[in-house]
Amino acid sequence: MIIGDRGTGKTTIAIDTILNQAQENVICIYCGIGQKNSKIAGVVELFRKRGALNYTIVVSASASDPAASQYLAPYSATAIAEYFMDQGKDVLVVYDDLTKHAWSYRQISLILRRPAGREAYPGDIFYLHSRLLERSCRLSDKYGGGSITALPIIETLEGDLSSYIPTNIISITDGQIFLETDLFNSGIRPAINVGSSVSRVGGNAQTKAMKKVAGKLKLDLAQYREMAAFSQFEGELDEETKKFLNRGARLTQILIQKKNKPYSLALQIALIYAANTGLLDSIPIHDIAEFETKLVIHMETNGKHWLKKINKNKIMDEKDGKDLEKLIKEIT
Repeated sequence: MIIGDRGTGKTTIAIDTILNQAQENVICIYCGIGQKNSKIAGVVELFRKRGALNYTIVVSASASDPAASQYLAPYSATAIAEYFMDQGKDVLVVYDDLTKHAWSYRQISLILRRPAGREAYPGDIFYLHSRLLERSCRLSDKYGGGSITALPIIETLEGDLSSYIPTNIISITDGQIFLETDLFNSGIRPAINVGSSVSRVGGNAQTKAMKKVAGKLKLDLAQYREMAAFSQFEGELDEETKKFLNRGARLTQILIQKKNKPYSLALQIALIYAANTGLLDSIPIHDIAEFETKLVIHMETNGKHWLKKINKNKIMDEKDGKDLEKLIKEIT
Protein backbone atom coordinates (compact mmCIF):
# COMPACT_ATOMS: atom_id res chain seq x y z
CA MET A 1 0.00 0.00 0.00
CA ILE A 2 0.97 3.67 -0.29
CA ILE A 3 0.90 5.39 3.10
CA GLY A 4 1.77 8.88 4.32
CA ASP A 5 0.49 12.18 5.61
CA ARG A 6 -1.74 14.50 3.63
CA GLY A 7 0.02 16.21 0.72
CA THR A 8 3.05 13.91 0.46
CA GLY A 9 2.37 12.68 -3.10
CA LYS A 10 0.47 9.41 -2.49
CA THR A 11 -2.02 9.93 -5.34
CA THR A 12 0.80 11.03 -7.68
CA ILE A 13 2.55 7.64 -7.29
CA ALA A 14 -0.72 5.80 -8.00
CA ILE A 15 -1.53 7.97 -11.04
CA ASP A 16 2.02 7.55 -12.43
CA THR A 17 1.56 3.78 -12.04
CA ILE A 18 -1.62 3.97 -14.15
CA LEU A 19 0.06 6.20 -16.78
CA ASN A 20 2.95 3.73 -16.99
CA GLN A 21 0.59 0.86 -18.02
CA ALA A 22 0.00 2.38 -21.50
CA GLN A 23 1.93 -0.38 -23.34
CA GLU A 24 1.41 -3.16 -20.78
CA ASN A 25 -2.09 -4.42 -21.72
CA VAL A 26 -3.39 -3.79 -18.18
CA ILE A 27 -6.88 -2.46 -17.41
CA CYS A 28 -6.70 0.17 -14.64
CA ILE A 29 -9.44 1.24 -12.23
CA TYR A 30 -9.05 4.42 -10.19
CA CYS A 31 -11.48 4.46 -7.25
CA GLY A 32 -11.82 7.85 -5.52
CA ILE A 33 -13.39 7.61 -2.05
CA GLY A 34 -14.37 10.81 -0.24
CA GLN A 35 -12.21 13.02 -2.50
CA LYS A 36 -13.15 16.52 -3.66
CA ASN A 37 -14.97 16.61 -7.00
CA SER A 38 -12.33 19.06 -8.27
CA LYS A 39 -9.55 16.52 -7.55
CA ILE A 40 -11.38 13.72 -9.38
CA ALA A 41 -12.04 16.07 -12.33
CA GLY A 42 -8.31 16.91 -12.43
CA VAL A 43 -7.38 13.20 -12.44
CA VAL A 44 -9.87 12.43 -15.26
CA GLU A 45 -8.57 15.40 -17.31
CA LEU A 46 -4.97 14.19 -16.88
CA PHE A 47 -5.98 10.68 -18.00
CA ARG A 48 -7.78 12.18 -21.01
CA LYS A 49 -4.75 14.28 -22.02
CA ARG A 50 -2.37 11.31 -21.74
CA GLY A 51 -4.67 8.83 -23.50
CA ALA A 52 -5.02 6.75 -20.34
CA LEU A 53 -8.83 6.73 -20.50
CA ASN A 54 -8.51 4.13 -23.28
CA TYR A 55 -7.63 1.54 -20.61
CA THR A 56 -8.79 3.22 -17.35
CA ILE A 57 -12.14 3.24 -15.53
CA VAL A 58 -12.80 5.90 -12.87
CA VAL A 59 -15.16 5.03 -10.00
CA SER A 60 -15.90 7.96 -7.69
CA ALA A 61 -17.90 8.58 -4.52
CA SER A 62 -16.89 12.13 -3.64
CA ALA A 63 -16.87 13.91 -0.28
CA SER A 64 -20.30 15.40 -1.08
CA ASP A 65 -21.85 11.96 -1.70
CA PRO A 66 -23.63 10.05 1.12
CA ALA A 67 -21.51 7.90 3.45
CA ALA A 68 -23.24 4.77 2.06
CA SER A 69 -22.00 5.58 -1.48
CA GLN A 70 -18.44 6.09 -0.17
CA TYR A 71 -18.69 2.75 1.66
CA LEU A 72 -19.83 0.90 -1.50
CA ALA A 73 -17.44 2.56 -4.01
CA PRO A 74 -14.39 0.25 -3.54
CA TYR A 75 -16.60 -2.87 -3.67
CA SER A 76 -18.11 -1.61 -6.94
CA ALA A 77 -14.60 -1.00 -8.35
CA THR A 78 -13.54 -4.54 -7.34
CA ALA A 79 -16.67 -6.06 -8.94
CA ILE A 80 -15.73 -4.31 -12.23
CA ALA A 81 -12.14 -5.60 -11.83
CA GLU A 82 -13.39 -9.16 -11.29
CA TYR A 83 -15.47 -8.95 -14.50
CA PHE A 84 -12.28 -8.29 -16.51
CA MET A 85 -10.22 -10.78 -14.47
CA ASP A 86 -12.73 -13.51 -15.35
CA GLN A 87 -12.03 -12.73 -19.02
CA GLY A 88 -8.35 -13.54 -18.43
CA LYS A 89 -7.17 -9.91 -18.26
CA ASP A 90 -4.77 -8.24 -15.80
CA VAL A 91 -6.33 -5.44 -13.75
CA LEU A 92 -4.83 -2.77 -11.48
CA VAL A 93 -7.14 -1.17 -8.90
CA VAL A 94 -6.18 1.98 -6.99
CA TYR A 95 -8.24 2.72 -3.84
CA ASP A 96 -7.81 6.43 -3.01
CA ASP A 97 -8.14 6.27 -0.07
CA LEU A 98 -9.18 3.57 2.42
CA THR A 99 -8.89 5.89 5.43
CA LYS A 100 -11.95 7.81 4.19
CA HIS A 101 -13.62 4.46 3.43
CA ALA A 102 -13.16 3.48 7.11
CA TRP A 103 -14.55 6.88 8.17
CA SER A 104 -17.70 6.37 6.08
CA TYR A 105 -18.21 2.89 7.57
CA ARG A 106 -17.74 4.30 11.08
CA GLN A 107 -20.42 6.92 10.34
CA ILE A 108 -22.87 4.26 9.14
CA SER A 109 -22.11 2.03 12.14
CA LEU A 110 -22.62 4.85 14.66
CA ILE A 111 -25.96 5.77 13.04
CA LEU A 112 -26.99 2.09 13.27
CA ARG A 113 -25.97 2.19 16.98
CA ARG A 114 -23.45 -0.61 16.65
CA PRO A 115 -21.05 -0.85 19.62
CA ALA A 116 -17.97 1.29 19.08
CA GLY A 117 -14.48 -0.08 19.76
CA ARG A 118 -10.99 1.40 19.39
CA GLU A 119 -10.96 4.98 17.95
CA ALA A 120 -14.80 4.70 17.77
CA TYR A 121 -14.57 2.21 14.87
CA PRO A 122 -16.90 -0.82 14.98
CA GLY A 123 -15.44 -4.23 15.83
CA ASP A 124 -15.59 -5.56 12.25
CA ILE A 125 -13.46 -2.77 10.71
CA PHE A 126 -10.64 -5.25 9.96
CA TYR A 127 -13.05 -7.50 8.07
CA LEU A 128 -14.22 -4.45 6.06
CA HIS A 129 -10.81 -4.12 4.40
CA SER A 130 -9.67 -7.75 4.45
CA ARG A 131 -12.72 -8.90 2.46
CA LEU A 132 -12.00 -6.13 -0.06
CA LEU A 133 -8.24 -6.54 -0.51
CA GLU A 134 -8.21 -10.32 -0.42
CA ARG A 135 -10.26 -10.40 -3.63
CA SER A 136 -7.02 -9.40 -5.38
CA CYS A 137 -5.38 -12.51 -6.79
CA ARG A 138 -4.04 -14.29 -9.85
CA LEU A 139 -6.20 -17.05 -11.30
CA SER A 140 -4.56 -20.26 -12.52
CA ASP A 141 -4.52 -20.96 -16.27
CA LYS A 142 -7.39 -23.39 -15.72
CA TYR A 143 -9.60 -20.38 -14.81
CA GLY A 144 -8.28 -18.02 -17.50
CA GLY A 145 -5.10 -16.70 -15.85
CA GLY A 146 -6.50 -13.21 -15.13
CA SER A 147 -5.35 -11.14 -12.15
CA ILE A 148 -6.22 -8.20 -9.90
CA THR A 149 -3.52 -6.09 -8.27
CA ALA A 150 -4.73 -3.74 -5.52
CA LEU A 151 -2.93 -0.51 -4.67
CA PRO A 152 -4.60 0.87 -1.53
CA ILE A 153 -3.75 4.37 -0.28
CA ILE A 154 -3.86 5.25 3.43
CA GLU A 155 -3.59 8.70 4.99
CA THR A 156 -1.75 8.99 8.31
CA LEU A 157 -1.75 11.75 10.90
CA GLU A 158 1.74 13.13 11.59
CA GLY A 159 3.40 10.00 10.21
CA ASP A 160 1.83 7.69 12.81
CA LEU A 161 2.11 4.18 11.32
CA SER A 162 0.92 2.54 14.53
CA SER A 163 -2.65 3.90 14.56
CA TYR A 164 -5.60 1.54 14.07
CA ILE A 165 -6.41 1.61 10.33
CA PRO A 166 -2.75 1.69 9.10
CA THR A 167 -1.78 -1.32 11.26
CA ASN A 168 -4.84 -3.24 10.04
CA ILE A 169 -3.99 -2.71 6.39
CA ILE A 170 -0.23 -3.27 6.90
CA SER A 171 -1.17 -6.77 8.10
CA ILE A 172 -3.27 -7.43 4.97
CA THR A 173 -1.03 -6.03 2.20
CA ASP A 174 2.28 -7.30 0.77
CA GLY A 175 4.20 -4.32 2.18
CA GLN A 176 4.04 -0.54 2.17
CA ILE A 177 5.57 2.52 0.52
CA PHE A 178 5.87 5.08 3.32
CA LEU A 179 6.02 8.73 2.25
CA GLU A 180 7.58 11.22 4.68
CA THR A 181 6.68 14.92 4.96
CA ASP A 182 10.27 16.03 5.73
CA LEU A 183 11.63 14.30 2.62
CA PHE A 184 8.83 15.79 0.50
CA ASN A 185 9.57 19.30 1.79
CA SER A 186 13.29 18.85 1.11
CA GLY A 187 12.55 18.18 -2.59
CA ILE A 188 13.02 14.38 -2.61
CA ARG A 189 10.01 13.18 -4.58
CA PRO A 190 8.61 10.56 -4.35
CA ALA A 191 9.34 11.15 -0.65
CA ILE A 192 9.88 7.46 0.14
CA ASN A 193 11.35 6.65 3.55
CA VAL A 194 13.45 3.59 2.66
CA GLY A 195 13.73 2.38 6.27
CA SER A 196 9.98 2.31 6.98
CA SER A 197 8.98 1.00 3.54
CA VAL A 198 8.75 -2.79 3.40
CA SER A 199 8.11 -5.38 0.70
CA ARG A 200 7.04 -8.91 1.53
CA VAL A 201 7.54 -10.07 -2.06
CA GLY A 202 10.92 -8.36 -2.57
CA GLY A 203 12.74 -9.18 -5.78
CA ASN A 204 10.06 -11.70 -6.84
CA ALA A 205 8.00 -8.80 -8.18
CA GLN A 206 10.93 -7.38 -10.19
CA THR A 207 12.09 -8.26 -13.68
CA LYS A 208 15.48 -9.99 -13.94
CA ALA A 209 17.05 -6.89 -15.49
CA MET A 210 15.84 -4.61 -12.66
CA LYS A 211 16.88 -7.15 -10.02
CA LYS A 212 20.39 -7.19 -11.49
CA VAL A 213 20.94 -3.40 -11.26
CA ALA A 214 18.80 -2.61 -8.19
CA GLY A 215 19.30 -5.72 -6.01
CA LYS A 216 21.22 -3.84 -3.29
CA LEU A 217 19.61 -0.44 -3.88
CA LYS A 218 17.27 -0.42 -0.86
CA LEU A 219 20.03 -1.49 1.54
CA ASP A 220 22.51 1.06 0.11
CA LEU A 221 19.98 3.90 0.41
CA ALA A 222 19.02 2.93 3.97
CA GLN A 223 22.73 2.84 4.97
CA TYR A 224 23.36 6.15 3.21
CA ARG A 225 20.51 7.91 5.08
CA GLU A 226 21.81 6.54 8.39
CA MET A 227 25.41 7.49 7.64
CA ALA A 228 24.46 10.94 6.36
CA ALA A 229 22.67 11.64 9.66
CA PHE A 230 25.74 10.54 11.70
CA SER A 231 28.27 12.35 9.47
CA GLN A 232 26.77 15.73 10.47
CA PHE A 233 28.34 15.27 13.91
CA GLU A 234 31.62 13.81 12.67
CA GLY A 235 34.55 16.11 11.94
CA GLU A 236 36.93 13.94 9.92
CA LEU A 237 35.63 11.24 7.60
CA ASP A 238 37.78 8.53 6.04
CA GLU A 239 37.97 8.20 2.24
CA GLU A 240 35.75 5.10 2.10
CA THR A 241 32.93 6.87 4.01
CA LYS A 242 33.25 9.98 1.83
CA LYS A 243 33.01 7.83 -1.29
CA PHE A 244 29.93 6.02 0.09
CA LEU A 245 28.20 9.32 0.99
CA ASN A 246 29.10 10.76 -2.41
CA ARG A 247 27.57 7.75 -4.20
CA GLY A 248 24.45 7.76 -1.96
CA ALA A 249 23.79 11.46 -2.61
CA ARG A 250 23.87 10.87 -6.37
CA LEU A 251 21.66 7.78 -6.09
CA THR A 252 19.09 9.81 -4.12
CA GLN A 253 19.24 12.59 -6.71
CA ILE A 254 18.81 10.29 -9.73
CA LEU A 255 15.73 8.67 -8.09
CA ILE A 256 13.88 12.02 -7.89
CA GLN A 257 11.02 11.72 -10.40
CA LYS A 258 9.19 14.35 -12.41
CA LYS A 259 5.45 14.45 -11.75
CA ASN A 260 3.33 12.44 -14.22
CA LYS A 261 6.36 11.63 -16.42
CA PRO A 262 7.09 7.95 -15.75
CA TYR A 263 9.99 6.26 -17.57
CA SER A 264 10.02 2.90 -19.34
CA LEU A 265 11.66 -0.07 -17.61
CA ALA A 266 14.81 0.19 -19.78
CA LEU A 267 15.27 3.92 -19.03
CA GLN A 268 14.92 3.26 -15.29
CA ILE A 269 17.57 0.54 -15.54
CA ALA A 270 19.92 2.86 -17.48
CA LEU A 271 19.67 5.63 -14.84
CA ILE A 272 20.07 3.30 -11.82
CA TYR A 273 22.98 1.52 -13.52
CA ALA A 274 24.74 4.86 -14.14
CA ALA A 275 24.43 5.85 -10.45
CA ASN A 276 25.19 2.39 -9.03
CA THR A 277 28.37 1.76 -11.00
CA GLY A 278 29.93 5.11 -10.10
CA LEU A 279 29.60 6.71 -13.55
CA LEU A 280 28.03 9.79 -11.90
CA ASP A 281 30.56 10.12 -9.04
CA SER A 282 32.45 12.94 -10.75
CA ILE A 283 29.30 14.94 -11.69
CA PRO A 284 28.37 17.72 -9.20
CA ILE A 285 25.08 17.10 -7.33
CA HIS A 286 23.38 20.19 -8.83
CA ASP A 287 24.13 18.92 -12.37
CA ILE A 288 22.58 15.45 -11.89
CA ALA A 289 19.10 16.53 -13.10
CA GLU A 290 20.62 18.04 -16.26
CA PHE A 291 22.67 14.86 -16.84
CA GLU A 292 19.50 12.76 -16.43
CA THR A 293 17.70 14.78 -19.14
CA LYS A 294 20.76 14.44 -21.42
CA LEU A 295 20.98 10.69 -20.85
CA VAL A 296 17.24 10.16 -21.54
CA ILE A 297 17.50 12.09 -24.85
CA HIS A 298 20.73 10.26 -25.76
CA MET A 299 19.21 6.84 -25.03
CA GLU A 300 16.05 7.64 -27.01
CA THR A 301 18.09 8.73 -30.06
CA ASN A 302 21.28 6.61 -30.05
CA GLY A 303 20.23 3.77 -27.75
CA LYS A 304 16.82 2.92 -29.27
CA HIS A 305 17.85 -0.65 -30.08
CA TRP A 306 19.13 -1.21 -26.50
CA LEU A 307 15.94 0.22 -24.94
CA LYS A 308 13.72 -1.88 -27.21
CA LYS A 309 15.67 -5.06 -26.40
CA ILE A 310 15.52 -4.56 -22.59
CA ASN A 311 11.82 -3.55 -22.62
CA LYS A 312 11.00 -6.66 -24.65
CA ASN A 313 13.19 -9.32 -22.97
CA LYS A 314 13.33 -7.79 -19.44
CA ILE A 315 16.78 -9.45 -19.07
CA MET A 316 20.18 -7.73 -19.01
CA ASP A 317 23.29 -9.81 -19.77
CA GLU A 318 26.98 -8.85 -19.63
CA LYS A 319 27.01 -7.58 -23.21
CA ASP A 320 24.00 -5.33 -22.53
CA GLY A 321 25.85 -3.92 -19.50
CA LYS A 322 28.93 -3.09 -21.61
CA ASP A 323 26.77 -1.53 -24.35
CA LEU A 324 24.96 0.59 -21.75
CA GLU A 325 28.23 1.69 -20.14
CA LYS A 326 29.52 2.75 -23.56
CA LEU A 327 26.35 4.76 -24.24
CA ILE A 328 26.55 6.51 -20.84
CA LYS A 329 30.27 7.32 -21.23
CA GLU A 330 29.52 9.06 -24.54
CA ILE A 331 27.88 11.92 -22.60
CA THR A 332 29.83 11.94 -19.30
